[in-house]
Amino acid sequence: MARILVTGASGLLGINLAQEAMLEHDVTGVDRGKLKNAPFNILKLDLLNAGTVDSALDSARPDWVINCAALADLEACENNPELAQRLNIDLPAQMAKSCKARGIQYVHISTDAVFDGEKEGYYTEEDIPNPPGVYSQTKLDGERAVLSEDADAIVTRVNFYGWSLSGRRSLAEFFFHNLTNNKSMSGFTDVIFCPMLVNDTAQVLLKMLKKEMTGLYHLVGPQAMSKYQFGVEIARRFSLKEGEISPKSVLSSALTARRSHNLWLSTHKLSTGLGESLPEFSTGLSEFFAQYQQGYPQKIRSYAL
Repeated sequence: MARILVTGASGLLGINLAQEAMLEHDVTGVDRGKLKNAPFNILKLDLLNAGTVDSALDSARPDWVINCAALADLEACENNPELAQRLNIDLPAQMAKSCKARGIQYVHISTDAVFDGEKEGYYTEEDIPNPPGVYSQTKLDGERAVLSEDADAIVTRVNFYGWSLSGRRSLAEFFFHNLTNNKSMSGFTDVIFCPMLVNDTAQVLLKMLKKEMTGLYHLVGPQAMSKYQFGVEIARRFSLKEGEISPKSVLSSALTARRSHNLWLSTHKLSTGLGESLPEFSTGLSEFFAQYQQGYPQKIRSYAL
C-alpha cells in the first residue's frame, strides 16, 4: 500500500483516480473546497498560495504524487493566459522540484493537444509538438518544466471521458445529457482523438507507478475516432437517438480556441513498457454504461454534498 497525494481531486480525473486508488492505497486529495463528503482524506488548500506545495507534501508525506490540477478549459486559457501559466507551468514545476527533493515519485498530467494535428497518421512521443493555442502551449511548457526539474518524473499525455462531480466535465456527459433530454447537438467529424474511460486512465497510471516507469508517455485509448463518431457510440450504447447528433465541421463552430484536427496518438511505447495492451474503447464504453446503471454518477456527485 502506497500513500498517494492527488491534486485537483475534485476534477474529472482527480475524483475518479482517487476512487480507483483508494481500493488499494491510502489516498489524500487536495481540493479548494468542492469536496464535502469524500471517502478519502482531503487537504483543503489553494496550491497557488506561496509555500502551500511544501506544506501539503510535509503534511501528507506521500510516496507518490499525481498532479491532476490544471486550467483545462481552452477558452478560459485564451482569456486568462496568466492563470494558465501559473496552473499549467509554474505549479507543476514547483511540485516536481519539491517532490524530487523529498524522494517522492511525481506524475504530471499533460494533454494530447500539444500537437497541431497537421500530421497524417499517428503521433509518437518522438514527434515534435506544435501547440495551436494558450492551453496547449502552457501544457507543453509544463511538461518541459517538470522534466527539467525531475528527469525521473512520469509525464502522460491524456484524453479521457467519464462521470464527473458536476456532471458536465466530459464530452461523454455532454452527449448523454443532451440525448436523454431530447436535445439536438453537433459532433465534429474533422476532429480525431483517442478517448479512454477515465477509470482506465487512473488504473494505468497506478500500474505505471508500481512498475517505477519514468519519462514521457501517450496514455490515451488505442482506437482513434471523430468526436461525431464518439457521440454516436454513446447514443448506441445507451439506446438513445443517434439521429439527434448532427455531423459538423469544427471550422464552422463558434469556438475561439483553435482545435487540432488529428490527435491520433500511438500508445505503443506505453503498452510495451507495461507489458500489456491498453483497454479497448468498447470495453471502456461498456464500463461507462455499467457505472450509469449502478448509480456511480450519483455516488460521485454525493462527495460534494
